[in-house]
Amino acid sequence: MRTTRMRRLAALGRAEATLLWRNRSAAFMALAMPLIMIYAMHSTTARMHLGKIGMTATAVSVTGGIGMILVLVVYANLVPAYVTRREQLVLKRLRTGEPTDLEILTGTALPAVVVALAQCAALVVAGTAVLDLSAPQRPELLLLGAALGIPLMVACAAVTTVVTRSAEVAQLTTMPLWMITLAGSGLFVPLEIMPHQLADVCRLLPMTPVVDLFRTGWLGGADAMRVVRDVLTAGVWLGVAGWAVRRWFRWEPRR
Repeated sequence: MRTTRMRRLAALGRAEATLLWRNRSAAFMALAMPLIMIYAMHSTTARMHLGKIGMTATAVSVTGGIGMILVLVVYANLVPAYVTRREQLVLKRLRTGEPTDLEILTGTALPAVVVALAQCAALVVAGTAVLDLSAPQRPELLLLGAALGIPLMVACAAVTTVVTRSAEVAQLTTMPLWMITLAGSGLFVPLEIMPHQLADVCRLLPMTPVVDLFRTGWLGGADAMRVVRDVLTAGVWLGVAGWAVRRWFRWEPRR
């Protein structure tokens, strides 16, 4: 049974990977855009006074860049992918076969997830080997952040399709989460240099605990209560997003 399920997921993943590489804009978004945004992040953070919080521009941009990869490669790519497959009746046809709903959504997401993981691993290697950062102090928290952040972005992508009529409209419907995450989840601006009240609000955003886990996993310095808070916050958002997918996700074209 487990082998059969893995074969179905692999088949769905291979088909989706072929479509991804044929779509030049999606391939560019997955491969090149994260590098461009990380470079822009470093240019911006270099102008901030980060010494007072014990960070450097490189540390902020690299750790925030991991979160950037999840948003760009997983979330921003999956919304148009899910919408296109829905409007082309691919999802409806798949549901008449053996794959379960979870397998269909997971198989469609596999190529984006694999690309994101590869880019995150490359960024970790580059950060330690080229950018003179110390090795991650708590790598298990990096892995925990990825384990929470990736399914969260997949679920958020599936939820966003509810208000997305076409792949073209996805450029607009993905903007709110993208902008909120960019501004308030610590990717560009660490919460430590924000006003306390604003930082407390930003800690409740979906990607903030994930970015915090990435930063803590690499730089260390957080107590156990902060890690528990981040895990619980991310877990609540994942649960809410998963419930919303089950409740509202559309498998047939919108009329």
